[in-house]
Amino acid sequence: MKHIIIYIGVCLWAVSMSVSAQQEHRHSDCIEDSINPMTEAILSEVTVQGVAGTQRLKDASSPFMVVSPKLLHQSVGTNIVDAVGHMPGLSQISTGTGISKPVIRGLGYNRVVIVEQGIRQEGQQWGDEHGLEVDEQGVHSVEILKGPASLMYGSDAIAGVMILHPERPLEEGTMQVKVGGQYQSNNGLYDYHVGFAGNVGGWLWNWHFLDKAAHCYKNSTDGYVPGSWFKERDVQGMLGVNKSWGHSWLRFSHVNFTPGITEGERADEDYVSEHPGTHLGDLVWGDDASACSYGRQMPFQKVLHTKVVSDNAWYFGPGTLKAIVGYQQNFRREYEAEDDEPTDWDALEPTLAMRLHTVNYDVRYQHSLPHDWKLQTGIGGMWQRNVNQGEEYLIPDHRLFDIGFFATAGWQLDKWHFSGGARVDNRHLNTSSLMEDDRLRFDALSKNFTGVTGSLGVVWNVTDRLNLRLNAARGFRAPTVSELSANGVHEGSVQYELGNAGLKAEKSMQIDLGVDYTSHFVSFQASLFSNWINDYIFLSRLPYETDGYRTYQYRQGDARLMGGEASLDIHPVNPLHIENTFCYVRGVQLHQPSESRNLPLMPAPRWTCNVRYELPDLVRGHLRRTCLSAGMEYNFSQNNYFALDETETATPGYALFDLTLGTDLHIFGHNCIEIAVSCQNLFDKVYQPHLSRLKYTDTNLLTGRQGVSAMGRNFCVKVNVPIDIHL
Repeated sequence: MKHIIIYIGVCLWAVSMSVSAQQEHRHSDCIEDSINPMTEAILSEVTVQGVAGTQRLKDASSPFMVVSPKLLHQSVGTNIVDAVGHMPGLSQISTGTGISKPVIRGLGYNRVVIVEQGIRQEGQQWGDEHGLEVDEQGVHSVEILKGPASLMYGSDAIAGVMILHPERPLEEGTMQVKVGGQYQSNNGLYDYHVGFAGNVGGWLWNWHFLDKAAHCYKNSTDGYVPGSWFKERDVQGMLGVNKSWGHSWLRFSHVNFTPGITEGERADEDYVSEHPGTHLGDLVWGDDASACSYGRQMPFQKVLHTKVVSDNAWYFGPGTLKAIVGYQQNFRREYEAEDDEPTDWDALEPTLAMRLHTVNYDVRYQHSLPHDWKLQTGIGGMWQRNVNQGEEYLIPDHRLFDIGFFATAGWQLDKWHFSGGARVDNRHLNTSSLMEDDRLRFDALSKNFTGVTGSLGVVWNVTDRLNLRLNAARGFRAPTVSELSANGVHEGSVQYELGNAGLKAEKSMQIDLGVDYTSHFVSFQASLFSNWINDYIFLSRLPYETDGYRTYQYRQGDARLMGGEASLDIHPVNPLHIENTFCYVRGVQLHQPSESRNLPLMPAPRWTCNVRYELPDLVRGHLRRTCLSAGMEYNFSQNNYFALDETETATPGYALFDLTLGTDLHIFGHNCIEIAVSCQNLFDKVYQPHLSRLKYTDTNLLTGRQGVSAMGRNFCVKVNVPIDIHL
């Protein structure tokens, strides 16, 4: 209750400050139009990080998608992946609340590169229960490339890239204070954040602080789900200078994330006899009072992620030299359950502890030539070192070094836009051996992987309203240290994992064909793809258990993925939009029997329908850009699953409904307060996403249903209050 009071107090203080602040202008980013994801993706003025450098989205041959700040504000979730995971072609692998990993067209984990603050995020992302340690309040908009992006981002971008853009610098002579927060009813999630940014004489700063926490979520079948709580406290800052010669920015962030570990343990006959009132098959828990507590409870993780980035650019006539160097440290610890809760949490020793050091570097030169040519060349990569500091081990100590050289070009000829390029990458990996109890736990490895990638695409602007796209790209991904050398229990995913030292690098060839059309009454976009991956790496269950855990080992084989996305927005009158999207992906392993033919972790086909109505200004113009929407998301049955040794099971279809109301409150015609109220899972549907790892935890002995279900009905309120100060 005290957190709710603090949150309300912060918002009331911000409102009073906003009313009293006198201003002559409003920063253009304060309120942005509520652009739907389909219409937004074909706006000619939107720019993206294309193959040949920054280019208009209209001219990009690769399938891109941009998520606006307004859409992020109206989205409900516990992290940034939740906010974008329902976009066409995207899905997410989840392990309870707070932990989500993006999946692009059926490919996830280390096949998707996350770029944040200009460098790729590195935080042991190969693990099921390893979330994305990113401060969502520091994300202004999201850019998503669907398809091999190894050309620009090196190994691991074989599925695509998710770029998390920070806030743009303010106008010169402007400062801004921003406060806000949210509250969610199902898991009691609250957060409050405060930030301060400015631009005085070309000198820039932007910092903010976020505090977030949630107790365990619930649904009508499992009740409260033990271990689904989390805490998070983040700080992020930027200091820089913008001048005629270019810019130099120094960014810093620190994420302190403490999630519980959901194991899905069920009560058996012995537990029921010792705990009166417990039903056979119930999730093991103390009482509802404990479930609603914001305090730490066993087992849990504690992750500290610190990042420092130097982002620089120098202008040389028609060219720009960019140099980004960053250091990040991910310190991940896991604490297992004990008989009694510890009295001194600070003195508790972790069972598993991994400290990952990463240095990222990227230097590139962009040059514009006569006759509408754009050239770009550069070098980029990273250095890593991982050190185990706990009692248990999952991967060995190791060192890694990546280096890549690339060159790209873009050319415009009337209504035709051509782009392409090539890249050469090398990864060198060394792992350390380890003896444990007179047996070899990890063998020393020394691996080199080299890959050549390329891309070639064309866009034909048939008319101002119709565009056709074709792109072919070759991708490359070296195996991770976990795929090569894992040997231990993954507590968060409730499984024992074994690596495979004989794995080869994955090599893909993908072809994309796209079309988009827009008019005053309809917007349409469609994209088809076919992706062939040689030596595709995946986890397969073994027919035995290790230390009481289901055992999995990495294997590989040739694979093919096919599918696409289609979006249709019908707006017969300007305020009304009827938005529909459909996405489908089918992944198979070639030359295999039926039980092992389907690739694991393939998302089910999904259809979404959203009816959105934009109301005129209300209450004498004080309520502006008011938008009411009702949405439906239908996930079809997934019967194409990897059945070998019961690695996966089928997942029935389900439909979810939601309501959202968003508005901007204007006072004295200047200030604005962004408000969004929503209800997710309106009819309290009990469901399990096919990509949820909690789907394979213990079985309820009464219902016969395996695993833990997702969150039930959830109400959410979000408030953002920007206060502009013009000098």
